[in-house]
Amino acid sequence: MKKVAFHTLGCKVNHYETEAIWQLFKQDGYEKSSFDETADVYVINTCTVTNTGDKKSRQVIRRAIRKNPDAVICVTGCYAQTSPAEIMAIPGVDVVVGTQDRHKMIPYIEEFRESREPINGVGNIMKTRVYEELDVPAFTDRTRASLKIQEGCNNFCTFCIIPWARGLMRSRDPEEVLRQAEQLVEAGYKEIVLTGIHTGGYGEDMKDYSLARLLTDLETIDGLKRIRISSIEGSQITDDVIQVIDRSEKIVRHLHVPMQSGSDTVLKRMRRKYTMAFYKERVERLKLALPGLAVTSDVIVGFPGETEEEFAETYQAVQDIGFSELHVFPYSKRTGTPAARMDDQVEDEIKHARVRRLIALSDQQAKEYAAKHEGTLLEMIPEEEDKEEEGLLVGYTDNYMKVKVKLDASYIGSIVEVHIDEAGYPYNRGSYVRTVSREKAEAL
Repeated sequence: MKKVAFHTLGCKVNHYETEAIWQLFKQDGYEKSSFDETADVYVINTCTVTNTGDKKSRQVIRRAIRKNPDAVICVTGCYAQTSPAEIMAIPGVDVVVGTQDRHKMIPYIEEFRESREPINGVGNIMKTRVYEELDVPAFTDRTRASLKIQEGCNNFCTFCIIPWARGLMRSRDPEEVLRQAEQLVEAGYKEIVLTGIHTGGYGEDMKDYSLARLLTDLETIDGLKRIRISSIEGSQITDDVIQVIDRSEKIVRHLHVPMQSGSDTVLKRMRRKYTMAFYKERVERLKLALPGLAVTSDVIVGFPGETEEEFAETYQAVQDIGFSELHVFPYSKRTGTPAARMDDQVEDEIKHARVRRLIALSDQQAKEYAAKHEGTLLEMIPEEEDKEEEGLLVGYTDNYMKVKVKLDASYIGSIVEVHIDEAGYPYNRGSYVRTVSREKAEAL
């Protein structure tokens, strides 16, 4: 039997798409093997969000070539889309496909086996206007299912390469989204995570449909217990979206709202589409709609030209808003973006000192958020066995607190109620109270 092995770098969307590509291989009679084993085909799904992403992608490609020089090496994803020539120049790469036309991958592999000529199947993503359907009826990780609802981004933030890797905003057909949501619920999933490159922009390219309408339609699916939005921009939190969240029985009390900076002048240089006053007002409205809401965010520290005053504004904004967790990144130059060409790049030493200060604040806020829930009852979905202590399962509550609880592995994928005995960060300790929903996700 033909064997295929996968390695995925980068974001949730890439992981979703690897699952979709695996479905194509499965239908073609392939068996999946681990990336460290010898396979007939290696698929490397690459990331290009930073220069380091490119470098890591090249390392993984070379590792696959060394593992089995006779295998077909197929490279896809964002780095493949933006720099196909760089990848084709690596001796041993056979097929390159970008962030579209993934269904052509197997025909390309067959063609390569015939001709032994490397194939560059990367097209101009900027001309693509149609969402590429990639079906995922089930996931290898069987507790939470991702559901990709859109592709691309129109924002062109000055630090970001992604529109060039993913193309412009295109939304998935609502009927397809709902059909796949139903399919995932039938496969036993309790929670669906709506994901995309610019998830909150869903529907912006449609005439009579929007994210608010999609959320309303998903609410009606029987058996679906939790809807999680993987990420939403402040500018996309419309009054309609807030209303739907307010009324919803299924949208969880956690939203990831990327802030990137707390300084209006930095936001302007980043070409972000909001002011801090607007961002704060939206987050406040969300917290009223969903009491106990956990808001997580991303912040880039040391963006070109960031002064001590501008950093202080960011620090203050984080203090004022009170996040439940923050992802803090030092700004890193992404070749090909306007920000990489800006003068007054911030020195690494200053950048890292600021990162440390912000992480310390973030850790403190995460502990404060968790502490509010000590002694309360929360619902969680156990996802896996704890790697450090035996007999414990680890999973997330609806408000994205990581909890360890004493339970046997048969509870993975169920919804259980737990008592938070000891709050903390990065995880909390809880004890089992009762089972809310038990039918477990079976492998399809």
